[in-house]
Amino acid sequence: MNGGRGRGWGLAGWAAGIPVVLVALPLAAHGRLPEPMATHWGGPSGAPDGASSFAGAMAFPVAVWAVLVLGVAAFAAARAWAATALLPGGVALSGAQAVVVRANLDQENWRRADLPDAWVAAAVCATVAAAAVAGWFIDRRAGVPDGRPPARGPVMDVPDGERLVWLARTSNPWLHLTAAVLGAAAAVGAVAGAGGLVAGPVWFVAPLAFAALAVLACSSVRACVTGEGLEVAFGPLGWPVRRWPAAVVESARVEDRRPAQVGGWGYRLSGLGTTVMLRAGECLVVRAGGKDFAVSVDDAARGVALLNSLARCGGGGGGVERR
Repeated sequence: MNGGRGRGWGLAGWAAGIPVVLVALPLAAHGRLPEPMATHWGGPSGAPDGASSFAGAMAFPVAVWAVLVLGVAAFAAARAWAATALLPGGVALSGAQAVVVRANLDQENWRRADLPDAWVAAAVCATVAAAAVAGWFIDRRAGVPDGRPPARGPVMDVPDGERLVWLARTSNPWLHLTAAVLGAAAAVGAVAGAGGLVAGPVWFVAPLAFAALAVLACSSVRACVTGEGLEVAFGPLGWPVRRWPAAVVESARVEDRRPAQVGGWGYRLSGLGTTVMLRAGECLVVRAGGKDFAVSVDDAARGVALLNSLARCGGGGGGVERR
């Protein structure tokens, strides 16, 4: 699965999941909410000055989300920046819904609904900003061109002045699903805490979120060989990144590896060295500093050919000299 397809499936899941959150949150607190509910606060005192029925409080943010998703899907220019728009948009709507529920919780009348403490609003704003940055990185990585692949062979003979690039992406849908489940559990806990449905601090959110990010970082990989050497970027944001300058590469080869050989899926350490195991089979293996690093990517032979040529020439700023 390439990076663009993985991004598309991820955004589709996000688009489908946000309405579930927007509806499930007030439903979970239905017996503790007034009818109607306060949905707008204004004036110097910050007192509630607008209300909506329970059904309306659920339907309005879902309708806003539907308009946003359809707008992004309808225009090609908007689709190129879909993650930048949809990630913070979904977080903002979910956060606003959590604030509304928390303000109305256990109130007999909507006019008594007080806005939550400032830390809730600050947390929502910070999360929206982080989601916007993450979305920008995802869209930017998805737009990276694949470059012009070199000819096949263990070592490549490149014409003078030519600059060749090899780029391959691989992802594991099961690791993506695991990260999504962990992330969803963390998001539900965070939203429930912000909405006041969970008593006390929701400390369990932090380890769940960390686990989701760790699995997500190991669920996809992008390997790129240029005149500078080899670069392996992890996760949908292309971070973290490991680099091997051409001058330090001792050799590169193609090797068949299986999860059972390296101890499982993801980022693995074993007697074979370090392996990024996303699917069984062909791996690009680079040896530098007496240690092996392998990454499971398609069409590894082309990357090996170019990397070996660069290593023999000692690099060269993006091109390979004929020898």
